[in-house]
Amino acid sequence: MRFEIHPSVFPQGWTEYEDAYLSSFDGRVFETHVELEGHVLCCRRRVSESARLNVPWPVPGFGHPMLATATLCERDQPYLLPVELARGRIGQIRNQIAVWERAGMTIPQSIRAGLEKSQRLFTQSVSASDSAAACRLANEALEQALHVAKDLVVSYSEQRMAARRSRLPRLPASLGCGLGDQEPPSDWSPSFCKAFNAAIASCQWRDVEKTEGDYNWHLVDSQLEWCEQNRLMVVGGPLLDFSSEGLPAWLGEWAEDFVNLQSFVSDFVETAVSRYIGRVRTWEVASRVNTGGAHGLSEEDCITLLARVLRVAQQVDEEAVLYVGLVQPWGEYLARGGHRFTPLDFADALMRFGTGLAGINLEINVGYRNLGTPPRDLLDFSMLIDKWSALEVPLHVTLSFPGLRSTDESDNLQDTAEFDVETNLWGNGWTEQAQAEWVDQIVPLLFAKQSVVGIFWTHYSDSTAREFPRAGLIRDDGTPKPALTCFARHHSMWK
Repeated sequence: MRFEIHPSVFPQGWTEYEDAYLSSFDGRVFETHVELEGHVLCCRRRVSESARLNVPWPVPGFGHPMLATATLCERDQPYLLPVELARGRIGQIRNQIAVWERAGMTIPQSIRAGLEKSQRLFTQSVSASDSAAACRLANEALEQALHVAKDLVVSYSEQRMAARRSRLPRLPASLGCGLGDQEPPSDWSPSFCKAFNAAIASCQWRDVEKTEGDYNWHLVDSQLEWCEQNRLMVVGGPLLDFSSEGLPAWLGEWAEDFVNLQSFVSDFVETAVSRYIGRVRTWEVASRVNTGGAHGLSEEDCITLLARVLRVAQQVDEEAVLYVGLVQPWGEYLARGGHRFTPLDFADALMRFGTGLAGINLEINVGYRNLGTPPRDLLDFSMLIDKWSALEVPLHVTLSFPGLRSTDESDNLQDTAEFDVETNLWGNGWTEQAQAEWVDQIVPLLFAKQSVVGIFWTHYSDSTAREFPRAGLIRDDGTPKPALTCFARHHSMWK
């Protein structure tokens, strides 16, 4: 498939096209080879069926969000990219309005008026006499459509929250945060407990057993003690991290011996769960299982291993609530090859095994290159949760979003190895204020989804960030970021 952008509207310094990919109408991602030939974006894959293009595209006020065309057929003539992006977004909005209206939502007149304006601009773009005018009008239609989509989801969240609050006296989902890799100091307690009612206690195998046979449970014990003192619900884990460096280094010696490797993994899970019976009821047994490959494990090996350790954990503690974590839940990683299973494939396979899996944790790290996902608007998030809700299992959602003191700090950090954030993708930069605004939008939306029973932030303090730098809710010096106040406000609404 080829997509043309008229030179008059071609984005300056547009390198994000490299993240583009093709997907089927149901969201399955194709392995995609992307090239930019002049002002034509060329996307190649092994099959020739209809597909939709997903690509980061600059929109004033929104940065470079990932946007999708409608489903298009293969043809020799290139499509006009802005026109097809506008068509895709307007179609999604119309479909979502129809779904939510049938569910009883009241659509404000301002949203209908905004959509009509976007549709008029789009009609003008498809009937324009030249491609320059078509692209310009389509970009205007797209900008208007994104504003409409944002207002639509905000209105949906408000109406759903009002309905749920009238029926539920307490939080409809756990609101929590990771404690990172340090013992929580006592001065965390007031601000943390004001914002959250749950915490993630770090219990990763690579940290607990850095040397074979030498267990160090001190960090886990101290975090659990702090949680118990502050009456916080605890999620333990993830016990196993299937990312490239997530498992103990010494386990690599057994990479070619899958039978013994299974035994080592099962022994650790059994040891950890049995040690904390009665203290940890909810476990994330494994994370990043869909993009993994630690120590050369194949996708089939990962599923087999997970099925075994889930059974082990259930046998040790029949009352334990067991979750498995999946990262990049839109499946972007499939576009670059090396994987065959979608995130939903992994979840479906584990449930079919009858492993005692209680729920799924969706890990979404906005804007980060490693294990991250490109920025998307609220409507995309809403549709993602609805798609995963079809599994009819409880969902946890774990989030991160960089929050820097200023755009100048972002510029200074871009060339450092520790800072791994995509540049220029967010509307107003990756600032602390942008982080707070995003929290204020995404948390109500997730509360509005009945399938979501847990909302978590990856880590509390920037000083404890091994991954996702500057995503913490307090700075290195311990002072709070605006996003922490946002969490506290949302928490207080349900007290």
